[in-house]
Amino acid sequence: MARQQDRPALPQELRVWAPDAQRVAVHVGAAGEDPAVQPMTSAPGGWWFWRSAPTRGPLDYAFSVDGDEARPDPRTGWQPHGVHGPSRTFDTEAHEWRDGTWAGPQQGLGTLGAVVYELHVGTFTPEGTLDSAVARLDHLVDLGVDVVELMPVAAFDGRWNWGYDGVAPYAVHDAYGGPAALQRFVDACHQRGLGVCLDVVYNHLGPAGNYLGTFGPYFTEAHHTPWGAALNLDQDGSHEVRRWIIDNALRWFRDFHVDALRLDAVHELRDDSGRHVLAQLSDEVAELEEHLGRPLTLIAESDLNDASMVTPTGQGGRGMDAQWDDDVHHALHVALTGERQGYYADFAGYSPPMPDGGPLTVLAKTLTEVFLHDGRWSSFRESEWGRPVDRSAVDGRRFLGYLQTHDQVGNRAVGDRISDLVTPGQQAIGAALYLTSAFTPMVFMGEEWAAGTPFQFFTDFGDPDLREAVSVGRRSEFASHGWDFEDVPDPQDEATYRRSQLDWAEPQEGDHARMLGWYRDLITLRRGEADLSDGRLDVVDVSCHDDDRWLVLRRGSVATVANFAGEPQVVPVPAEVAVVLLAWDPGSTTVAEAGLRLPGHAVAVVRLR
Repeated sequence: MARQQDRPALPQELRVWAPDAQRVAVHVGAAGEDPAVQPMTSAPGGWWFWRSAPTRGPLDYAFSVDGDEARPDPRTGWQPHGVHGPSRTFDTEAHEWRDGTWAGPQQGLGTLGAVVYELHVGTFTPEGTLDSAVARLDHLVDLGVDVVELMPVAAFDGRWNWGYDGVAPYAVHDAYGGPAALQRFVDACHQRGLGVCLDVVYNHLGPAGNYLGTFGPYFTEAHHTPWGAALNLDQDGSHEVRRWIIDNALRWFRDFHVDALRLDAVHELRDDSGRHVLAQLSDEVAELEEHLGRPLTLIAESDLNDASMVTPTGQGGRGMDAQWDDDVHHALHVALTGERQGYYADFAGYSPPMPDGGPLTVLAKTLTEVFLHDGRWSSFRESEWGRPVDRSAVDGRRFLGYLQTHDQVGNRAVGDRISDLVTPGQQAIGAALYLTSAFTPMVFMGEEWAAGTPFQFFTDFGDPDLREAVSVGRRSEFASHGWDFEDVPDPQDEATYRRSQLDWAEPQEGDHARMLGWYRDLITLRRGEADLSDGRLDVVDVSCHDDDRWLVLRRGSVATVANFAGEPQVVPVPAEVAVVLLAWDPGSTTVAEAGLRLPGHAVAVVRLR
């Protein structure tokens, strides 16, 4: 593998967009040397350029606008000195790729319908690096994963963070190994037949190390988001801000060989221009896909509950290939746990959006019609929300279904997982339903073995005032909901981060091993049954009974039969059972004259005659 310092000595060109600047200087030097201050040359469009003498190896550099303090490059690809220090050049072409025959996930079919696995680099292994994660990829292959989804790796302030406080979207957090480690990780995944999805955040930057405003109108007061002023997508200067986003996305596909991007909270990309930035991004990614000859996928996290997000741009949509579906999670969670606080309330049923049914009726609706809130009243939002999905026209694989995510675990007060809230049999039910659904399934790291470690909210900000604000704010928030202040983990305490790291001794132990085998068998069954790989929503049928607590999901000749009740019962099925393909408790699962007899908190997948 070639190293950057082994490449020929060549001039390096640095450039930065600073449209309102009178002068811009670059503070530049070889890595480890004191920088020299050099004036930059202005060019049309608000750009400034500087070219070095021929040099080998990387340069450390920062930009000073109108004599102000030197700041990192808005397009920095490497921040080895932290987000407040100088940038370092990175040669994306230095890596010698070994994936020349890689056709994309699922042997070129792409990400839709694939089994996706969401992981956080810092807590996936004790070392918390991309290189250490490579050593655990064979576990994912054995599980049956098709695509590894990395939570954001963009450089952020401090040593550890979920990643949504990133401030350098072009850089890879140095504690994870930096940009070269990401290339090695993607290459290693492709060698094992695994695709890679990267979670990217274009709707805001974190609170520490955000210097974009130093350079130009990256933000606008014309729109606001939960994090403050919105990214400038439709005001003066927005052309280059849009390019800053789109060029970033194309770079991950082109230079790092990733296969998919998950776009965080796209509903906060406030854009009133004639062509939404997501549609522009979709069209440009499609062009790159054709050039590269492999499938590239855009997955949106959207709160809008509107299939126009996954409608092609040629039909007036935003052009995303898929989107997360929190309604599926909420319905599963409420049906299994009985929790009904906050946004869970509507999913318990007998509520404004579902007045005539309980939690299993709600679950049946989401499994067949994608959303509960599809034009119905949302009590949490206090308005009608969403739009119906045309089941005959929209592929179910365009929606990701899941039992857990980083959000739905980590945003709980103590980061407790579903396995902390329900019996193993209940988790087995939840897993079976989403892994045999018409949706693209996503597993959250450690879920597959009912990990005993939590996933808590953690940060490592350096500024004392920010540290205090985050610690007190997080704990006070949950104290207001009845938690004792001291029982809520302090995000700034290193122990909170360490507790969240997976324990890799667990998958081989007792109930953990049993759950891991269940997930592996479900994924194998999903892959082997044609009816389970079909994304047609209009052929999905669900029957249920809220009082007796059973539900049957039928897809063609295959049915998933679930007993949510704690006592054994015979669950009626819509046709004669030919064979039990898979059962959580096979010894107590029997075919009965009226259906399938299941023990309490149990599930089976059967073939019907």
